[in-house]
Amino acid sequence: MREILHKADLCVVGGGLAGMCTAIAAARHGAKVILMQDRPVLGGNASSEVRMWISGAHGENNRETGIVEEIELENLYRNPNASYSIWDSVLYEKVRFQENITLLLNCTCNELTMDGNRIKSVRGWQLTTETWHTVEAFLFADCSGDSILAPLSGAEYRIGREAARELNEDIEPEHADTKTMGMSCLIQVRETDKPQKFIPPVWANTYLTDKDLPYRDHNLEKLNNFWWIELGGDKDSIHDTEEIRDELLKIAFGVWDHIKNRGDHNADNWILDWVGFLPGKRESRRYVGDYILNQNDVRAEGKFHDLVAYGGWTMDDHHPAGFHYPGFPNVFHPAPSPFGIPYRCLYSKNIENLYFAGRNISVTHAALSATRVMATCALVGQAVGVAAAIAVRKGLSPRKIYEKCIPELQQTLMEDDCYLPWHRREIPELTKRAVLTASTGDPEAIRNGVDRPLGKQDNGWTGTLGDSWIEYKFAEMEKINKMRFVFDSDLNRTEKNMPCNYPLHDNLRKVPETIIRKFRIEAMKDNGQWETVLCVDNNYQRLVRIKLDIIASAVRFIPEQTWGSKTTHIYAWDVS
Repeated sequence: MREILHKADLCVVGGGLAGMCTAIAAARHGAKVILMQDRPVLGGNASSEVRMWISGAHGENNRETGIVEEIELENLYRNPNASYSIWDSVLYEKVRFQENITLLLNCTCNELTMDGNRIKSVRGWQLTTETWHTVEAFLFADCSGDSILAPLSGAEYRIGREAARELNEDIEPEHADTKTMGMSCLIQVRETDKPQKFIPPVWANTYLTDKDLPYRDHNLEKLNNFWWIELGGDKDSIHDTEEIRDELLKIAFGVWDHIKNRGDHNADNWILDWVGFLPGKRESRRYVGDYILNQNDVRAEGKFHDLVAYGGWTMDDHHPAGFHYPGFPNVFHPAPSPFGIPYRCLYSKNIENLYFAGRNISVTHAALSATRVMATCALVGQAVGVAAAIAVRKGLSPRKIYEKCIPELQQTLMEDDCYLPWHRREIPELTKRAVLTASTGDPEAIRNGVDRPLGKQDNGWTGTLGDSWIEYKFAEMEKINKMRFVFDSDLNRTEKNMPCNYPLHDNLRKVPETIIRKFRIEAMKDNGQWETVLCVDNNYQRLVRIKLDIIASAVRFIPEQTWGSKTTHIYAWDVS
């Protein structure tokens, strides 16, 4: 068998959204990255293999931005018909064609070597090429969900539910156990223009009446992805996965048989379009970091000094018995939105060079029920990626980053359009000292360091199409190398990144109407005349960075077209 040795600054194991955002963020900040993924596609629970939509923080203007928003906007632009093949390709290209990343798909990490309390290398088997890949790196990030590097390295971890008295968590059981939330095999259905039959396999379960599916909503007219086809929390959520999958498939085909053939569910024209044979997991091993986020931290809003990401999902705890539990399958324990997640939850307590991101971070079971959703995991991944790049550049361990570099990490994340609650982004000096004017209204909010609405404060500037502008004027001729824009991507849009089912006359998906599609930049040269120095004709992203090489006494931003809105709205414009 072939053996290939790779050397990198950072090795990321696991290619779900958390691993993707870790790898992309680190690479964009200069680190050489290897991403090892055991599946043929990226995205984890969001991929075509599982098909869970991306969920995150509840509440007005709390949508997650940064890399996860960039990916979702790319998909809205490229994938109006919501094809999962195109969605997979969007995820693939974000990693495969990102400078500084080497992508190893179909490669399962199953060995590692240690050097004291540091991981020296990991080894993975690539099934498609019959090749062993060994990766030596300065840092490692376990984004595998099941935390494969924990048992291999001896990193401290937990599995199951803490006793309520350990951290005074009132939603935990009296005694600790190894029970977790279960895993789901999702199904997707599609409406056609004529009646369709369904013949269930002989091994499918039978559910004669709705009483056999208590509290399990199976109305096709609602946003329903059948997440409650869930099992395994009362078994071993790693080693029993194949056995659990077999039972989930019996349930999945039985549920569809019930909907189609037993009672009136308005499903005559609907077909079973897809069944997930790879279970989507909610919980297994959780690492132990320098801090363990708990239920009380979540309820207190997590206002940590080392906050680097945020959540905002409720503490949504699923019963370990899943589908076999006759009561409500889950309980929504209240949680504020947003709540902060500290950096100390993202690196190992006892392995010196090990980060982690995703559902396996250092949290209790109770806190996990709020932090496990994918948009939150993506934010955590981006924080780990940026931290790793800083650590590589400065030759520091993850713990030393906590001791020395938290303000730098926070500012870098906000510069990359990752919102950090209760923090303000630093504005470039040239932007601060310029005289700021606009054709209409007060544009001052575009340089206040807050790139989204907060409460009643809009933190943006609104103009009209065709005759509005914003201008920075300088005391003397200035050299301008960069511009940074944050446009309005409608943080309150409710449509999921991908659908759970396909109605016959479903609307096409599209770029948010509020994004500025076409704009130009003018500069005042030394002759006192305005000159167009840049035209952008087809923007569909929220965060836009532009490199320039001009000398000017003033610059103007002139919006010309949106994706449908009659007004233009912008949260930030920096010049430097």
